[in-house]
Amino acid sequence: MALTLQPTDVYEDRDLQPNTKQTTMIKSFGDRSIGHRKEKYPMKKNSRDVNFSGVDLPFLGPKTSGKVREIYEYNDSLVLITTDRLSAFDHILGMVPYKGQVLNQLSAFWFNELRDIIGSHFLAMPDPNVTVGVKCTPLPVEVVVRGYISGVTETSLWRRYSEGERTIYGYEFPDGLSKNEVLASPLITPTTKARDGGHDERITNAQVIDSGLVDPGTWGQVCEAACAIFQRGQEIAQRAGLILVDTKYEFGITPQGELVLIDEVHTPDSSRFWIAESYPERQAAGEEPENFDKEFIRLHYAADGYRGEGEPMPLPAELAEQASKRYIRTYEMLTGKTFVPGEQPAAKRVAASLQEWIRNGADSLLKCGENVRSGGNTRSNATSLSAFLGLL
Repeated sequence: MALTLQPTDVYEDRDLQPNTKQTTMIKSFGDRSIGHRKEKYPMKKNSRDVNFSGVDLPFLGPKTSGKVREIYEYNDSLVLITTDRLSAFDHILGMVPYKGQVLNQLSAFWFNELRDIIGSHFLAMPDPNVTVGVKCTPLPVEVVVRGYISGVTETSLWRRYSEGERTIYGYEFPDGLSKNEVLASPLITPTTKARDGGHDERITNAQVIDSGLVDPGTWGQVCEAACAIFQRGQEIAQRAGLILVDTKYEFGITPQGELVLIDEVHTPDSSRFWIAESYPERQAAGEEPENFDKEFIRLHYAADGYRGEGEPMPLPAELAEQASKRYIRTYEMLTGKTFVPGEQPAAKRVAASLQEWIRNGADSLLKCGENVRSGGNTRSNATSLSAFLGLL
């Protein structure tokens, strides 16, 4: 069965230049206007027609469900299926059309862009919503890198600062800072990983080591890699007319003992992105930056008085539609590629793609992926990984 991807419409100008500044196309946010182009993905009145909540695949064995991803073990690898579920404040709020595909394909793009800095768990992408990765031992810490003082959640810098704290994550902050102000240099602000519906907890770099969560040598490698990855991310985002504000990384150890990136990288779920062109003027006026991530959803909930305590209200359909358009536009600005939505319904397509992947010899394909996963600097490896992602 061949996988065919069919857009519901086309842009007037299909080809974008990779990672070039495109902010002239951006006109407004928070409504139906995303730029001067024709709407490419008109949302159906019943958004359930394109929402992907998950899929059961008995042929892969038992399933583990996270907030956004569903995970199956296949031999020595993990099959990670990214759904359209949207999580914020450590709760699943609802569904955002095409979100899972955006996250999966954008992470693949970033794994390719970062391969000269650090390897990743990536082995193969048999479907737009699926990544097959090396089965790693995850580090029990989420590595958050922040370039600006922002955020409304319990673990965010601005939330703590606005409530009077001046020693946050072990760093000393002066009085007089403004929300969304750039920091003198990016800061690593780790958190513990929430379990069984709990909340992420703040922790300092010293506590990561002192508590035995990560040994000193490995944590030094993690911090060095995180800073380098964040710098690369900011450079690529800047060329696309965006500011990478802050982000969350997850790292794991392969069976061979190698430190690698896992999960997702520089997506609208794991990161904040602002429009670079309008940031200075809006910051001077005390206005919120124009964002291309899910922060506007957090702000909407916070304005209604919800900051993570108790059960949240369901995600309104209008917010879900706006989020979908922002996620897609972020993908296109960062990659320079036109987003092509996968066939619907996604659950049926994902099942068929994985069955075909197995029939076509998944084990041999995984061995090929293992050979190119960590990249190095050789042209042959770079070409092979790019061919996997369809980026060249």
